[in-house]
Amino acid sequence: MTQTSRSFPTKTAALTQRQTSWLTLAALWLLLLVLANLRPLAIPDEGRYGEISRWMQVSGDWLTPRLNGLPFFHKPPLLHWLEAASLTLFGVSELALRLVPALHAGLMMGALYLAARTISTEQIARRAAVMLGTSLTFLVGGQYINHDMLVGAWIGLAIWCFAFAFMAGERPNVTLARLGFLACALGMLSKGLIGVALPGLVIFVWLIWTRQFKKILYLPWVSGLALFAVVALPWFVLAQQKYPDFFNYMFIGQQLNRYTAATYNNPQPFWFYLLALALLLFPWVFFALAQVRRVTTMTRATALDIPEAWWRLCWAWVLAILVFFSIPNSKLVGYILPVVPPLALLAAVGWQRSMAHRPVAGKVFAGLVLLNIGIALTIVLKVGEVTRTTRTQDIAAVLACAATPQDTIYVSDRYPYDLPFYLQSQKPLVVLEDWPQLRKTVGDGWHRELFEGADFDAQAAQVLQPLEALAPAGLVAGNWYASRHDDPVARGLPGWTLFYTGAGWTLYRSGAVSAADGSAPKSPEAAEHKSLPGCKDQSQK
Repeated sequence: MTQTSRSFPTKTAALTQRQTSWLTLAALWLLLLVLANLRPLAIPDEGRYGEISRWMQVSGDWLTPRLNGLPFFHKPPLLHWLEAASLTLFGVSELALRLVPALHAGLMMGALYLAARTISTEQIARRAAVMLGTSLTFLVGGQYINHDMLVGAWIGLAIWCFAFAFMAGERPNVTLARLGFLACALGMLSKGLIGVALPGLVIFVWLIWTRQFKKILYLPWVSGLALFAVVALPWFVLAQQKYPDFFNYMFIGQQLNRYTAATYNNPQPFWFYLLALALLLFPWVFFALAQVRRVTTMTRATALDIPEAWWRLCWAWVLAILVFFSIPNSKLVGYILPVVPPLALLAAVGWQRSMAHRPVAGKVFAGLVLLNIGIALTIVLKVGEVTRTTRTQDIAAVLACAATPQDTIYVSDRYPYDLPFYLQSQKPLVVLEDWPQLRKTVGDGWHRELFEGADFDAQAAQVLQPLEALAPAGLVAGNWYASRHDDPVARGLPGWTLFYTGAGWTLYRSGAVSAADGSAPKSPEAAEHKSLPGCKDQSQK
């Protein structure tokens, strides 16, 4: 095939195509924000991480992420810093929290578009971005409040930066390489060591596969590592200074042990992530798989393809991370998000080779886009109904207006992750359990999150009390007890009276009944009631 067989658009046409692409990406991102505003917090993840961020905002403690006032060092704090800032700017809402993963989903999509546009055609770049932007990865995962989208976006950006740096010539482009080091630093602040390890693994495999490994000697190691250290390390150093067991807990307990041990939640078979990717990038992933046959037949790039080195980068990216996360016994869907961008690019190439020449290609592509958007919309609209009995949003709406900021709220049997967020309370819940026994027997779960956090802060640990504390609390006004419907703890205890029954939780109020008028004794604040900030009835505030 000669070079003249490929037509090039004029400058004006090219600008118009790029404007169309950016408008398409912007529309997909706005669609993501609309979907993000249609559902309540999902439990446990969104309740946990959203409340940690809100607590950081109201407490002013930007060093220590805290769950129910207890240190929470499962993950680094970048998510919570950004979400606390968003809550400060836009107020306390689910959308303010979801803006942070949504921005990172937009970063992932934008980086894919720019990279694909550089190494291929505008048409393939736009299609790759649309495939990513209409996938469940973007429309659902891009609004989910946890660390996965953040680290996925920074891992992807690091890989793109390093790859373009190495492809710049005999020596890597130092500016792009430094941006790669910066992206690794932000990846580490997002979710720990994988923010560094996974970009390094992918680039290592790719450099060997493309016989470029000697270029690694010419990276700007001194300036790059210095930039990485300035951005990534200060928080870890300060946390270790304040909490002597921090390094051991985060890096050994929460990272190395979770990767190597078989005792953590959600054990899955080795093929789990193959199924996950089929769902996360449905149906586009099947066009990416069509590229597998080129492993043995590819000898050169074609006019409708990407250059061989970039094709190998995409597969090194997919396979290295897929194998890395398939090794541990515990597997979660969000872990595999970093491989979706290269799969989307491969899917766009696969579509170009197998479908673009067909007369019905445009209609089929539009139909699949609408199908994906419909699936995402259905999931978003149904998730609130499906999780109705596990959430506490309904009792929070009642409690926020009935309680005062000085009241104490007790819980047991389950930890209501979303309750403090919807109440906008500034006082931790008192969690009642047989804590000494749980320390001996309980596995990975909310109990362990709380009592391991208590080990870092003895004063904050006072929120963990024995079940026996509920009986005397019922005789004192100003206490509340939230329990699951199947929790019989408060039944029959003196002073506790049923106040409200929600979809899945029951609310009790404390205070012995007065013989004079049959009402509970009034607390000093009752004469001028001040509700919690989460109360929607502004007339009570």
